[in-house]
Amino acid sequence: MGGADTLRRATRLSGRRVTLKRFVLLAVLPALLSHAPPARAQAGDPARGEVLFRACKGCHQVGAEARNGVGPHLDGLFGRQAGVLEGFKYSGAMKTRGTDGLVWDAVTLDRYLEKPRAYVPGTRMSFLGMRERQDRVDLIAYLKALSREAPAADPQAGTQVRAEIGAAAMRLEGDPEYGEYLSSECVTCHQISGRADGIPSIVGWPGQAFIRALFEYKTNVRTHQVMQNMTTNLGNEEIAALAAYFGTLDPQ
Repeated sequence: MGGADTLRRATRLSGRRVTLKRFVLLAVLPALLSHAPPARAQAGDPARGEVLFRACKGCHQVGAEARNGVGPHLDGLFGRQAGVLEGFKYSGAMKTRGTDGLVWDAVTLDRYLEKPRAYVPGTRMSFLGMRERQDRVDLIAYLKALSREAPAADPQAGTQVRAEIGAAAMRLEGDPEYGEYLSSECVTCHQISGRADGIPSIVGWPGQAFIRALFEYKTNVRTHQVMQNMTTNLGNEEIAALAAYFGTLDPQ
């Protein structure tokens, strides 16, 4: 019996020591955490972000001389309410998010770039998303480096027709009614509502950007077999008419 009593006493004593250690640990843990170094935020690499931005340049311009194109310009983006840039036709979804208080900063851009259609359901942006966190951080660092704190006074001022691909069509005043007649083949793929569910929206594009894109397909600058076939027989008048028609439509 003496040995059993000794064993029980030792077990109780050991249990008390464990309990005491837990108590001490819980008591000092907050103090230890308060003196711990803060977690390092991921640093953005603007140079790498510039390389990543090449995939965005077909739709967006950034910097002090940026103008609206297929997508809104990104000058003065940080601190700007979503869906309010003058001269660009936003989707109804983007305008609603802006009215509800969405403002672009590093956090909201990160969430939007990760999965645009999940963050702003109904957005016209056809980009599916950027999965890698570091890619988004680098791209945002580049945009922040180039984007001025205040938007350009008039992003459309000084816009001139340049001697470029499609310049002759750009000088024409397109007939929207003729464009609507020609649009039947376009809307077999592109939604007239302006939604971009897997296929880019072409509703509300600025005329020059629309004409430039069609001529790039027509001359094989852009490689897409269906679009190349569609534009082969389109002349300046037809392309200008399509640009005029789709430019008059407001995205829903």
